[in-house]
Parts: sequence; C-alpha cells; structure tokens
Amino acid sequence: MELYGGIDLHSTSNQLGIVDAEDKRVLKKKLLNDPDVIMATLKPYKEHLVGVAVESTFNWYWLVDLLMGEGYRVHLANPAAMKQYQGLKHRDDTHDAFWLAHLLRLGILPEGYIYPAAERPVRDLLRKRGHLVRLRTSLILSLQGIISRNCGCKITVNSIKKMRENTVVPLLAHQDDLELSGRVSKEVIDFLTRKIREIETAVQAKIRLKEPFMYLKTIPGVGKILSLTIMVETGSLDRFPTVGDYVSYCRKVPTRWISNNKTKGKGNKKNGNRYLAWAYSEAAEFARRSDHYARSYYNRKMARTNFMVAHSALAHKLARAAYYVMRDRVPFDPQRLFV
Repeated sequence: MELYGGIDLHSTSNQLGIVDAEDKRVLKKKLLNDPDVIMATLKPYKEHLVGVAVESTFNWYWLVDLLMGEGYRVHLANPAAMKQYQGLKHRDDTHDAFWLAHLLRLGILPEGYIYPAAERPVRDLLRKRGHLVRLRTSLILSLQGIISRNCGCKITVNSIKKMRENTVVPLLAHQDDLELSGRVSKEVIDFLTRKIREIETAVQAKIRLKEPFMYLKTIPGVGKILSLTIMVETGSLDRFPTVGDYVSYCRKVPTRWISNNKTKGKGNKKNGNRYLAWAYSEAAEFARRSDHYARSYYNRKMARTNFMVAHSALAHKLARAAYYVMRDRVPFDPQRLFV
C-alpha cells in the first residue's frame, strides 16, 4: 500500500494529512511542532509512505531536516507555483495539507530546492552581512541628508566610513542637537562596519570558492565577498537548465503578461532569490564605476531611458555572464558581453 503525506506548517503547530493511492484520507491530525510528537505520529505509516510534502514556509528548515534525518523522502512544496481552484467556498489547514498530499500523489507537486543543511549556516551568515550592509547604507544616506540640509555641503560615503578620523562631528559642531545626531549616527556606522568585517573574516576562514565558481571574481564589480555570496545562494547550477532560468531566479527579468500585443497584467516579480538580486545589483554599481565596458554600456542605456532601467539592464547582463562563467568554467570576456 502506497501512502502520501502532506504537512501544512505554521509557527507553533502543523496539520498532517495522509492519503492512499486512491486519494482516500487515511490520517488527519493537528500536531504541535514537537519532533517527538511528529515522529511518533508518522512511525506507523513510515513503511508505506512514498513521500512527505512540506510547504516552503519561513520555518521549514527544522522539519525538513528532521524528516530527512529519519529516512523519509521529503518534497519541499513551492507555494508560489501551486494554484487551487479559485471558486472554493471553504479551505483551511486540513484542506491545504491534503492538497499537498494530493499533488504529490499525482506527481505534479511544484517543488523547491532543499539547500544542503551543512551549508546553510554560512549562507545565513552572509545574509546577515547583507542585512548589516543595508542598515549601514540607510544610516549613511540619512547622515548625508542631515549634513546637506544644515551645512550646505556634501560629504562622501568613504569620508563617513573612515574609522580613524571622525569627519562628521566637526561639520555639525556648535549645534548641540545636530552634533548629537551626527555623533550617534557615526558611532553606529562604525559599529556596523566592525561587525561586517568580523563576519567577512569568519566567512573567508570557513569557505573557499568551489571549482565551478572560481572565475566569478573575473567579472567586473564582483569581489571576494560578492563571489562567495553568489556561490552559496546559487547552490547547484544543475537546477538551472538555461541562462533564462538562472536570470529569472535572480529576479533580473521583468514580468509581464501579453495578449494580442496588449499588457494583461503581471506575474509575481518577487519570485526568485532576493539575495542574488541584491548581489548582482551591487556588482552592477561597482562595475559601472570601475570598468570601461560596463560604464559604456550603462551610458548607452542611460541615453535612451533612465538610470534605474540602465542599472537593471547592467545587472541583468552581469547575471547572464555569471551563468556562463560558472557553467563553462571560463574567465569573463567583456567582448562577448558588451560589444
């Protein structure tokens, strides 16, 4: 007898549903998110369970690792790709759990990638670095605005980020409230800079670029940390059959539905990996400043559109280049990308 399981996971509990090969409901049970309770409930059915579908929610790591560690075949369901009948009059957690099991039984369950558990911690550490970088950038922009409004001058990002010299407080001297605002902002920026460097040191001590990713640093705008970020976020390149699949996963293609040459709406533009989207956006900004070919391409786009479209187009180009650099294991060639 073949059985198929579905688990609708929430923050403190989950709904378990099991069906047989004829879609008959065998078990329906709401469980606490307790490993012992879940394993004890599944144990009588383990021999016959073909697979267990778990919805990819914000907290799926622990449950998927638990089930895989106990020998269950786990399928990570992609909720963005699952469509249910829009005319349903009633649906709840029970319905969702059995819907997962139903799709698994039919062999049409849209699945997500289960990133190897051993590599997730360092990936999350790099994600925390990105979070701190964004926080620091927001503080820097705020501080630049304060100085521009009150002093009538501009201060560069590099000047603000200097650790050994405080270039901010002298500009706001003799204005107690503004001076306090500037000093606090500078102290937090310096603190974040130290923590960012601490994470970078730890990451570089733990991982190195693997063979398919060795040439990422030859791409303009991609340095040590961005290349490591791209590597850990990309994972196995085998899951991207074409460059279009990869660039779409990086959120570097527009979404638009067209019928009879008319726009009929848009898809979910947030499908994909937001960390890769950020990495290639950062690379595009660095490349625009430092690489002749990238800057020329950016300027040509700017002449016809605006800076946001030009920036997105350059990031799209770099994501495409990265795919071929990783797939073919060759250095970056600007002549093939920009000329």
